[in-house]
Amino acid sequence: MTDFTNDADPQTPPDDQDATTPKNLSLQEDPEQVMRERDDYRDRFLRSIAEFDNYRKRIERERRELAEFVSFEILHDLLPLVDDLERALAAADPAGESTTQTVASYRAGIELIHKQLAELLRKRNVTPIDAKGADFDPHVHQAVASEPSASHRDNEVIEELRRGYRLGERLLRPAMVKVASRG
Repeated sequence: MTDFTNDADPQTPPDDQDATTPKNLSLQEDPEQVMRERDDYRDRFLRSIAEFDNYRKRIERERRELAEFVSFEILHDLLPLVDDLERALAAADPAGESTTQTVASYRAGIELIHKQLAELLRKRNVTPIDAKGADFDPHVHQAVASEPSASHRDNEVIEELRRGYRLGERLLRPAMVKVASRG
């Protein structure tokens, strides 16, 4: 038979163990030391809060400055195009008389401005969406009209009313299109 009388209760410390356990040590510390530690922890806590608040303000300021810088760059790049458009408008015959040569030179100027603007968009990683002839995709197309057509596939884009663009892989503006329907 087993004798359990000598087994110690796991909840009570054995008699031969020293009475100064870690719990007892904290109670025996100097109260001034405890107050100093408390003040030190409080000071660290307050400094951490202040550091985080400063970090948050710095990040917000940097985000604002970055947005201003990007806007500045884009607007700076657009200004020459505005200048060219103003020159084109000033070059138009004020009397309203248009000769074939005047219309041709005016068209050439507008085409040059369009080319500059397309190049500016390309440099900014903005690409047009090829819509005409493609199957309608609601993720990149905005259908504004539908037209019955026997010569086109069902849901084929038959006309692009306004060009759509992507900025990298992200949709900047959907293409406004007319879609064929079987009817």
